[in-house]
Amino acid sequence: MVIHTLAAVGSHTIGFLSTFGRAFIFCFYATLACFHWPLKLKEFFRQLYQIGYLSLPVIGLTAIFSGMVLALQSYTGFSRFSAESAISSVVALSITRELGPVLGGLMVAGRVGAAMAAEIGTMRVSEQIDALVTLSTNPMRYLVAPRVLACTIALPLLVLCADAIGIFGGYAVAVYKLDFNSATYIDQTFQFLKQEDVVSGLIKACVFGYLIALMSCYQGYVSRGGAQGVGQATTRAVVLSSVLILIFNYILTAMLF
Repeated sequence: MVIHTLAAVGSHTIGFLSTFGRAFIFCFYATLACFHWPLKLKEFFRQLYQIGYLSLPVIGLTAIFSGMVLALQSYTGFSRFSAESAISSVVALSITRELGPVLGGLMVAGRVGAAMAAEIGTMRVSEQIDALVTLSTNPMRYLVAPRVLACTIALPLLVLCADAIGIFGGYAVAVYKLDFNSATYIDQTFQFLKQEDVVSGLIKACVFGYLIALMSCYQGYVSRGGAQGVGQATTRAVVLSSVLILIFNYILTAMLF
């Protein structure tokens, strides 16, 4: 009984370390390919369009309703202590520091990460990646690097738009529903919002975009087993990207503040 238990623990440990090692090697070569020029510019701009521009509607909707809800909830809590004047600063700081990059990253992971994993996974199971290798084309440079660079660049731009839209959502609720003075609300927002608050959120967005692209491409790249394997790779890509976003959000928050 003890021997079987130890064998099972050892087997799972070896499997985990093997998977971690393969993922680390993939991430290393994918990152190295991003610095190998010339880049496939056509594929890069196509990914930038799909990741950035086409994700803007869902990011905008998420941001504006997050700002609106945040303003309502802040008013409910602060009104008990006669601190309604702090609502503008709470909305601005929460959106720029946390909600903008985290919610934006989770939305992009769900929309773009799944698409990346499915696309590369389909190429893997249909042997298109093997055909690229046969034609002396590096899959890392041709498939992975443009996606990693595009996602790393696009997500901070999306988060910057989300910051503006989310703050506007809080402003709209505060002014038109809670009867705040418009000029006072705007003045307090700019008074408490500092440059480092926005920059810290953009740094988080860069890291999140990098993680989303890497994990999604990796899961698609190692997928096996036909359509079922592609579906499992897509699910793992979204879940793993979302978990890593939450983990690295804490790490970066501890480092930046």
